[in-house]
Amino acid sequence: MPEKAASEKVLCYVVRDGKLLVFRHVDHSYEEVGIQVPAGTVKAGEEPGAAALREAREETGLSAFRIVRELGVAEYDISPYRFEVQRRHFFQLAVDQETPERWASSEDQDGVGEPIRFECFWIPLEHAHVLQSGQGALVARLFDE
Repeated sequence: MPEKAASEKVLCYVVRDGKLLVFRHVDHSYEEVGIQVPAGTVKAGEEPGAAALREAREETGLSAFRIVRELGVAEYDISPYRFEVQRRHFFQLAVDQETPERWASSEDQDGVGEPIRFECFWIPLEHAHVLQSGQGALVARLFDE
């Protein structure tokens, strides 16, 4: 059996007033992709913190993010979807601008293919267990002092 590919990823827990910023993919069903947090691939030569800020901006359309703290690193095997193990860097972020409770956003995928459309919204932190594909792995650390 071939060795699984490895990738470096970031996941962003954007927290405000006891709520977590999440999104759903507009063009896919909940059963396919579920509820997610801003996340993505760390580019070559990029620091994970910089990647977290970039991904949060790209996926939400917001700009005023700051890192509160790094929460840790965890591995996640995404087989059978892809034969890959992700090394995920989890960050708690804050957003320093007004946002609605719900809004539309899109990511252009670096100009390749059609933009991916998202619906962004806030959920109570205690509902973060609904996150897709292990994205809630380090949510409990948000409650650590």
